[in-house]
Amino acid sequence: MQTLVTTALPYANGQLHLGHLLEAIQADIFVRFLRQSGQPTLFLAGDDAHGTAIMISAEKQGISPETLIDNVQKSHVADFKNFLISFDHYHTTHSPENRELSALIYTRLQERGDISTRTITQAYDPVAELFLPDRYIRGTCPKCKTPDQYGDNCEVCGTTYSPTDLIDPVSAISGAKPVPRESEHYFFHLEHYTEFLQHYIQTAERLQPEVANKLQEWFHEGLKPWDISRDAPYFGFEIPDAPGKYFYVWLDAPVGYLACLAHFAKTHPDYSLEQYWAPESQTAIHHFIGKDIVYFHALFWPAMLQGAQFRTPSALHVHGYLTINGQKMSKSRGTFITAEHFAEHINPETLRYYFATKLSNHVEDIDLNLSDFMLRVNSDLVGKYVNLASRSAGFITKHFNGQLAPLLHDPALFAEAQAIRDTLETLYKTHEYGKAMREIMGLADRANQYIDHEKPWARIKTEGATETVQAICTQGLNLFRLLTLYLKPVLPETAGRVETFLQIPPLTWQDAEHPLLAHAIAPFTPLLTRITPEAIEALCPPPA
Repeated sequence: MQTLVTTALPYANGQLHLGHLLEAIQADIFVRFLRQSGQPTLFLAGDDAHGTAIMISAEKQGISPETLIDNVQKSHVADFKNFLISFDHYHTTHSPENRELSALIYTRLQERGDISTRTITQAYDPVAELFLPDRYIRGTCPKCKTPDQYGDNCEVCGTTYSPTDLIDPVSAISGAKPVPRESEHYFFHLEHYTEFLQHYIQTAERLQPEVANKLQEWFHEGLKPWDISRDAPYFGFEIPDAPGKYFYVWLDAPVGYLACLAHFAKTHPDYSLEQYWAPESQTAIHHFIGKDIVYFHALFWPAMLQGAQFRTPSALHVHGYLTINGQKMSKSRGTFITAEHFAEHINPETLRYYFATKLSNHVEDIDLNLSDFMLRVNSDLVGKYVNLASRSAGFITKHFNGQLAPLLHDPALFAEAQAIRDTLETLYKTHEYGKAMREIMGLADRANQYIDHEKPWARIKTEGATETVQAICTQGLNLFRLLTLYLKPVLPETAGRVETFLQIPPLTWQDAEHPLLAHAIAPFTPLLTRITPEAIEALCPPPA
């Protein structure tokens, strides 16, 4: 079966941070596992490039929004490349394909009677001369009285409210007091899809159970029409036949999943939009998203697709937030780490591994404890995994001219290592990466214990034991090869270096079936180095 995998689209208004990478790495491990198993898999994403925030940021920088999003996209692509995210294509929502598809979906919904208009009252900045999104209004929380809070929720007490509830509200753009002003807006009648959505979210394996249960809160309150328009000035796509009215960013952003494929297909004739998104398509479609955007992806998005005669995603994989040293990422606390900054100081593959040890199929927040990160990487990857190869390869090169033995020393141990393949396959498929890493490191422990017990460094001094030493070290390197195969979705670059060292083709999941025997290998060179306290210190910028 063909599979399409997407991540949420990062907002084109700044650098990627480690929170973005958590999701990208989670999805990439899944994609690499599928490909390693021989399953055709297409991996797409792009930048979410519309909205008031981009318009305002570009104005502050003295550049056009188009220049801003182009610059940001280049930096995002470079960051994802550094962290070995294997996208087949990375596009943008500010594209002709997305404009056309957004208009098509809107028109089909309109023809079904799912679109209506009504006049609403909004906060307006009389100085900047624009309607203010809730996040661009600041004031004192009406509940806990904390000053300088957003117009939709308080970061201190967690209360949600309307901007009109704020005490002494001001525009975050000009500092002026917002004034109420009426405007006609366009609404999508989400409530028309209540029965469809109830069935959709309760379909087996579509969502994690805790996510499906949380979504029931929306049905208890009753689904309501969704405001899909914004007033000029606004950076985005104008609604057809509605001058001065623009699609709200959350309408055209998910359409970007389709637009990215449409753009990719223009230069890849074996692919088409219909192949993946037509109503009758049997392709598996997986969205990886954060828990903060579940409502858009599990309710609004499938309803739009259903009404516009496209198929809906097979599964949504929802993850929690990332904290650093137990705290929310914050420049003021020195815990806001960009992808670029991390890659300057520490091997990005080590973060892939650490995230993998923490990830499960549950919606759990993940903490990047930097001390634990250093200890875990140094112990698992350097002390167990790489060490197994280094302590075996030297003997093969020095005493046997790089030639592996024709037989294993302990076939039962190799069979035990082979036997966990099916378990790992299930764990990777179900996104239980933490459990998979524990299985793999358990095997690394047993492999190192085997070398410790057999002591090739002592046996080589015994006359007539050379063939046994060759078999022992061949055993060690075959266990290392299996560990590499199992870790390859997480450590693709290291796996590539191992393939060069062992002088073998790219490892596939089927290569676990047979050992590597009577085969010449290259001299061993270091594969990974330890993370130092100095690197961790350099990673954390001083508080802003």
